[in-house]
Amino acid sequence: MYKHEEELCFLSIKEASALIRDKDLSPLELTKAFLNRIESYDQYLHSYVTVLKESAIKSATAAEKDIRQGNYKGPLHGIPIAAKDLYSTEGIRTTAHSRVMADNTPTFDSTVIQRLNSAGAVMLGKLAMSEFALGRGDEKELFPSARNPWNLEHLPGSSSSGSGSATSAGLCMASLGSDTGGSIRGPASFCNITGIKPSLGLVSNHGVVPLAWTLDTCGPMARSAEDAGMMLQAIAGKDGNDPATKNAPSDNYDLEHMDDLRGLTIGVPRDFFFENQRDLEPKVSARVNQGIKTLENLGAQIREVHIPSLKYTVANTVIMLSEAYSFHEENLRTRPQDYGPVRRQFLLGGLLRSSDYVQAQRARKAISLELSKVMDEVDILITPSFPFTAPRFDDRDQARYGAGFRFLAPFNLSGLPAMSVPCGFDENGLPIGMQIVGNFWEERKVLSIGHIYQQNTDWHTKRPSLDFPDLK
Repeated sequence: MYKHEEELCFLSIKEASALIRDKDLSPLELTKAFLNRIESYDQYLHSYVTVLKESAIKSATAAEKDIRQGNYKGPLHGIPIAAKDLYSTEGIRTTAHSRVMADNTPTFDSTVIQRLNSAGAVMLGKLAMSEFALGRGDEKELFPSARNPWNLEHLPGSSSSGSGSATSAGLCMASLGSDTGGSIRGPASFCNITGIKPSLGLVSNHGVVPLAWTLDTCGPMARSAEDAGMMLQAIAGKDGNDPATKNAPSDNYDLEHMDDLRGLTIGVPRDFFFENQRDLEPKVSARVNQGIKTLENLGAQIREVHIPSLKYTVANTVIMLSEAYSFHEENLRTRPQDYGPVRRQFLLGGLLRSSDYVQAQRARKAISLELSKVMDEVDILITPSFPFTAPRFDDRDQARYGAGFRFLAPFNLSGLPAMSVPCGFDENGLPIGMQIVGNFWEERKVLSIGHIYQQNTDWHTKRPSLDFPDLK
């Protein structure tokens, strides 16, 4: 891997797109740099399940020709990206990381893929994930589990594990994840990148393998809030193929130009996210509090807020498993042997009663109403993204790991936009994330506050060394 190629792979989308637009950087040169980096490092990270070398080169060549002829499509034209392997891609195997779909080759592109193709992005490949977007990954699945580039012995998060790993390690410029209970923000936190779960209904789920229809949200994962905003600009908006999508008030996710945060009020729900949390690691608490202090120093007013109904966040699990079972019911009956350990969780969904589901939806409504009232009083909420840093693969405390998602799931239940940004590292060099939550359709505000935080800190610029023993 040449030094020049490594630097290309860690350009921001804004930097790369400006060079491409001005014809100072070839999309083909950029794409080849990423393909070389994938060849060098993904044998250790297992972040890709399918690398589209030939089609990526073809797309990059076409982008270069278009731009040379004056047909520049915008900031994603010629930018190499990748997608979690549950986005349908025409003629390209889409497996959801499961033997159940090992031979699934879609005949169409999902809406999000269509929109990225129309924007001129270059698709490098399909990324690893937890089987059917649930669980933490297991070696018995169809493909090896993706690894965390900061330490191969630790999880990169779930279920958008490959998206977190590849984006962090510079194996793509940005990626697509999906978030049902925290699966964009968890890997973003564990891998030191930025990941945003948009408002429910902002981005189409058409052509995306579902986990839970009323919770699933597609979104971008990138190395900065600015890059995530560029990705979101391309994929957001009403889709006739997905009746759940809505017309948001604005489709402009260019970041607001803010020198400081004067006039903004930040709510901190300490009673749920900081106090009486046995699993909240001191280093995580300290780094997030430091992040809050940074925002306060930029002029924001900090206000403690109370959201009592967050104690019912387990409703997310009840809804998710119930809806997942309804999708998998026939295959669980006819081909149970093709599922990995996730089968147990899906079967649990079949044991839940209709009254359990209804009660969970009632709790969801209560959480949504309380959050709505709080968001009328503050501009954003700040919380830790996850109560602890990435566990080791051999850490079998599944209950603790699953419980960590209670920091993320409230915003799946409510549908509010939420983003994880890097805010430091623990004593073992593992990344820590800070969660920024906004009101419905206020992605621009969430991204802009994340951006100004990143303009005043350098956590998001840190790179994993990828100094693996086998490379020496």
